[in-house]
Amino acid sequence: MPSLVGPAVPAGALQSLKQPDLDADGLVLRPWRESDAEAVQKAFDCPEIQRWHVRRMDSRDEAREWTAGWEKPWHDETDASWAITDEGEPVGQVGLRTISLSEGSAQLSYWVLPEARGTGVAVRAALAVTRWSFDVVGLHRMFLQHSTGNAASCRVAAKLGFRLEGTHRSAFLHADGWHDVHTHARLRTD
Repeated sequence: MPSLVGPAVPAGALQSLKQPDLDADGLVLRPWRESDAEAVQKAFDCPEIQRWHVRRMDSRDEAREWTAGWEKPWHDETDASWAITDEGEPVGQVGLRTISLSEGSAQLSYWVLPEARGTGVAVRAALAVTRWSFDVVGLHRMFLQHSTGNAASCRVAAKLGFRLEGTHRSAFLHADGWHDVHTHARLRTD
């Protein structure tokens, strides 16, 4: 059945690009490397990251698989992830989830290691990815979601100019039960 509208962004828009390094106001966002496995394992050992991202890693091998696993979703144009680095060392992650080129949208994700929290790392990195997504890829809408209990993510969303669109009741299952979820979004025209 033919569609009445064309895709917002043509298929192949990400495949045609090499995943770039991005400048984030003194930080460098780059694709993950196998050598980042130690930092990734450290991140997923952090109780706060486990709390909001509901995942842990039990071995360095699992962390290496995680870092190596980002090439395929980039090629498939479904997801992307960058290491947030400060002086070459990973201090966090920023990425795009549920990319829909046909709808011109993607979900923003991020986490920051404990020693880098409170320094604007998440905001600087997420802003760089948001700008790149709008200006280079041509997305129309970006959104992020977080548990209503995650006040830090709510502050990041506000600083990014992602407007609160609403609350989804009991939408995320975390280790401590069901959480209500805020959805924030930003349009390219905002």
